[in-house]
Amino acid sequence: MPKLNDEYEDLRKTVEAFARDVVAPVIGDLYERAEFPYDIVRQMGAMGLFGLPIPEEYGGMGGDYFALCLVLEELARVDSSVSITVEAAVSLGAMPIYRFGTAEQRATWLPRLTSGEMLGAFGLTEPGGGSDVPGGMRTTAVLDGDEWVINGSKAFITNSGTDITGVVGVAAITGERADGKKEISTILVPSGTPGFTVSKKYSKVGWNCSDTRELSFSDCRVPAENLLGERGRGYAQFLQTLDEGRVAIAALSVGLAQGCVDESLRYVRERQAFGHPIGHYQAIQFKIADMEVRTHTARLAYYHAAERMLAGEPFKKEAAIAKLVAGDAAMDNARDATQIFGGYGFMNEYPVGRFYRDAKILEIGEGTSEVQRMLIARELGLSDL
Repeated sequence: MPKLNDEYEDLRKTVEAFARDVVAPVIGDLYERAEFPYDIVRQMGAMGLFGLPIPEEYGGMGGDYFALCLVLEELARVDSSVSITVEAAVSLGAMPIYRFGTAEQRATWLPRLTSGEMLGAFGLTEPGGGSDVPGGMRTTAVLDGDEWVINGSKAFITNSGTDITGVVGVAAITGERADGKKEISTILVPSGTPGFTVSKKYSKVGWNCSDTRELSFSDCRVPAENLLGERGRGYAQFLQTLDEGRVAIAALSVGLAQGCVDESLRYVRERQAFGHPIGHYQAIQFKIADMEVRTHTARLAYYHAAERMLAGEPFKKEAAIAKLVAGDAAMDNARDATQIFGGYGFMNEYPVGRFYRDAKILEIGEGTSEVQRMLIARELGLSDL
């Protein structure tokens, strides 16, 4: 693994200790009750984790995206719900406002988002959309005088209904382009706006401490100046956001994969069978060796993608590779760790039980594994054949 500089390593160690000492003791009970971890979020806000890649003038830490990735990895070694809460709040909530917002929008929203006082969300996916975002989009926003009137619905939106959710960026059809395709723009909708309804929490397989909901808009009116970025550039803006987000999700996936290695190493030294710790047996040793190889390889992939991103070099292919490799590593490691733990791995009181439930979404969320393969092939020029 490439050696981290002192600043990155200090951050990594700080978050590692926080995850171990603050998150780990309470997250199992919160997960069982599917409770959002408000106290943990408050403490992460005080640590500045929600503002890591945002400049200090907006209340951020003035760091970079790789620093955020290190945080996500360390949190996910203990729990992915907490990690995805940070990832979505920063990558999907704050970063689009920082990247594309006006000076007024930045001044209005970023200080509260970076402090963790408020969470942001992004409404892109729709009930019938999935991977075909433009084709499946039905939500519309019509300019009526000095207001946008929004109608439609969104699905699977993270951080959209907590008590501290403050704003949701909503992708909507705002007209038709010259080529006949949909004109898609992004509009900021503050929580509590009349006509904006947040449904109850989904009952999910995993990520039980993460807030995920469906949103609906019925003649929801917001000021015209709530347009985020250029009109008609909403989808293009989000594609850029997704490329960065895939590196972040890869880091989270590596964290889960590493957590599986950590827990398995601990367990195989304690669990006795046939007169020896089960780690004595080659079948177990080889299984853990494979888990370590997957984790190490996936970490190198996301480090490389992040390095290109920070250098200002094209990184779409590398982000897709990292997301694909890391998602597979998380899923495979979770399965193997559960097998190593046997019956105990099927119990939610053990972390690997949570890891197993949390891993599958990493092959689906923020771009399915199939979409990543499609992007990689396209970057190799195969789509032109």
